[in-house]
Amino acid sequence: MFEVHVPPVCMLDGVHSQHFFGTGVIIHHSDNLGLVAVDRNTVAVSISDIMLSFAAYPIEIPGEVVFLHPVHNFALVAYDPSALGVGASVVRAAKLLPDPALRRGDSVYLVGLSRSLQATSRKSIITNPCTAVNIGSADCPRYRAINMEVIELDTDFGSTFSGILTDEQGRVQALWASFSTQLKYGCSSSEDHQFVRGIPIYAISQVLEKIISGTQAPFRLINGIKRSMPFVRLLEVELYPTLLSKARSYGLSDNWVQALAKKDPVRRQVLRVKGCLAGSKAENLLEQGDMILAINKEPITCFLDIEKACQELDQSMGSDGVLSMTIFRQGKEIDLVVGTDVRDGNGTTRMVNWCGCIIQDPHSAVRALGFLPEEGHGVYVARWCHGSPVHRYGLYALQWIIEINGQPTPDLETFIQVVKGLEDGEFVRVRTVHLNGKPRVLTLKQDLHYWPTWELSFEPETATWRRRTIKALQTTTV
Repeated sequence: MFEVHVPPVCMLDGVHSQHFFGTGVIIHHSDNLGLVAVDRNTVAVSISDIMLSFAAYPIEIPGEVVFLHPVHNFALVAYDPSALGVGASVVRAAKLLPDPALRRGDSVYLVGLSRSLQATSRKSIITNPCTAVNIGSADCPRYRAINMEVIELDTDFGSTFSGILTDEQGRVQALWASFSTQLKYGCSSSEDHQFVRGIPIYAISQVLEKIISGTQAPFRLINGIKRSMPFVRLLEVELYPTLLSKARSYGLSDNWVQALAKKDPVRRQVLRVKGCLAGSKAENLLEQGDMILAINKEPITCFLDIEKACQELDQSMGSDGVLSMTIFRQGKEIDLVVGTDVRDGNGTTRMVNWCGCIIQDPHSAVRALGFLPEEGHGVYVARWCHGSPVHRYGLYALQWIIEINGQPTPDLETFIQVVKGLEDGEFVRVRTVHLNGKPRVLTLKQDLHYWPTWELSFEPETATWRRRTIKALQTTTV
């Protein structure tokens, strides 16, 4: 059982709450490393205070976030097995069963924990093993799962119950995970909601194998031992499925309809482009509405096909990280060479607090909107504090700072160098661009006495978050 607290001064990436509760599953347990898989509606950002409670042994110990998957809705949290004491011999890792894939009509057991750490289970039937997730962007952009299929059951324990799906032998076939979404009512009203669906365990199993085998860099310190953490190669494009019958009405040829139906007679769909992530290598190549027909001449019918094509780029020697794609656009078949991007699982690892606002690099949920300022992108205002200079002068969240006193601020390092030279009480001219693309210029008065400028960053070599003062009011003592 997870209890997660996000410090109020570190609410990065649009995280919508400070407190989260959820259930995870132990996927690795050895003498010096324990790993737990959990959904990203429980562990949303890397800078979180996490306490773990175990059903097998009555103890509560701290955990640390070591991997946040950039696309799939899961995170990995590490714990120190020695902190369990005699309970270390009682705790066991679950056995994962990534193959064979679950099918419609299969029987599974939904297993989870109550708040009192009592195991609860029921037998359920798979009603749909490949439902495409469709979560819209929230008013304040935050992490949302894209390009993934989830599992639906005929019966569950409600929208707040998370856990795992197992077979009769207790082998884990899926993570029963919580997803965050926002329901909008009209133009001005919205409400946060959550729902639960199954995430096939193969994605978690692949990441676990790479961590244990230690074949990839970079390294980070976990329980005093350097371990390699995997990269994830992605086609940074948001996709959605369209039925072949609909694709035919858009002009897709009978040959392609038959080829895609033959490749996947269950789904009978084609993937279309909803949008490209701003700043990605695919941004200026793929367009909204494009149908992805094939990669390397192999028909593509689901998100997993694209994931496998990206993984093959890492496995092939001398790969330049590009995919040879065949797409359908405005009645024509087009061959394109599209680049892929490589992301780590660290999440956001650096932020600056300036004049009472939290500033970071644009995270993936912001880039998924498809827009970054042309003027060197800029740094992103994620949050602001009441009573601060930015509050008094109207520099709110959901915008980029692209200039300070006429000096461009394309990234955090440049921004730090610029604000380092600003003095207490100085009026500062700030040029911004809102998420909707509207530019604005405002002036605020810096207050270093109550609102010093400071930076918080993660050091993988020591596995610690460090706070460093950039500029504060110099005080003298008599």
